Amino acid sequence: MNLLASSSSSISCYHGAAPFPADNASARPQRGNLRLAAAGHRSAPTAAQKNASLHSVPAASIDRRRCDCFDLHQQIVPYADSWAWQQSIVKRRKGLVDRDEDCSDTLIALQHSPVYTLGTDSGEEYLHFNVQDAPFEIHRIDRGGEVTYHGPGQLVMYPILNLRYHQMDLHWYLRSLEEMIIRALKSSFSIKASRVDGLTGVWVGERKVAAIGIHVSRWIAYHGLALNVTTDLTPFEMIVPCGIKDRGVGSIKEILQETSDGRVMDGASLMDIAYKSLIEEFAEIFKLSLEFSSDNSNLLHNV
Repeated sequence: MNLLASSSSSISCYHGAAPFPADNASARPQRGNLRLAAAGHRSAPTAAQKNASLHSVPAASIDRRRCDCFDLHQQIVPYADSWAWQQSIVKRRKGLVDRDEDCSDTLIALQHSPVYTLGTDSGEEYLHFNVQDAPFEIHRIDRGGEVTYHGPGQLVMYPILNLRYHQMDLHWYLRSLEEMIIRALKSSFSIKASRVDGLTGVWVGERKVAAIGIHVSRWIAYHGLALNVTTDLTPFEMIVPCGIKDRGVGSIKEILQETSDGRVMDGASLMDIAYKSLIEEFAEIFKLSLEFSSDNSNLLHNV
């Protein structure tokens, strides 16, 4: 497949829309400090202060292409709901493309309740259970790649980007998603992550900490990435993640505990830090001005 020429493609394994609110606040995060946040050396912020910290942005980004951001990174969202939401946004965006009115990209951040997802051509040989008696829900979707797991403690980000305004190159897009994760892990957690030749995703040693899977139709890219922050890794034992048999999976929490004498770390703080760092790198790599919804509470119900 010619990835440079194709406009409808599914790649790798991660592994009408709700109207965008009018009262958005321009946003870009400040980097988190793992030691201070995890150890509790700061007084507890109010909800307003916490939200402002997560969504602050310098004025320099004002001339960039806008990206409407929906922050549910501390919420557990059923996979079927988020998938319907993505589909409605993509349908809406394609209509805007037809009228040459697609003026902004979209980013959704959330966590999922436990679920296995399979790509378009995923094989059931990578499942260690009977699909008729699966331990969790199973969804076959139109991304590329094999089976993966999503669950609480895993930060999932769905960028819905019009690659006409970035680069019409799917390899570039995948490598860019990997790069934002690698940078975020280094800057906020001092974790040295890397790519593996011939594979998609982000690794720390032999452990895969982030999976990536996308689909592109008419140069609108959707699906995205899943980063294991405090994820219970046990459900991965019931599958061959992404069809890769000779490597394992890991999480930020697991890796940090190995270098901190097993010190217990607050999961919510780790998730906040990962989220803040990822959206900062996302905005920088894709040159986007992030604008956040002021109220995400009812978005899924409007799909």
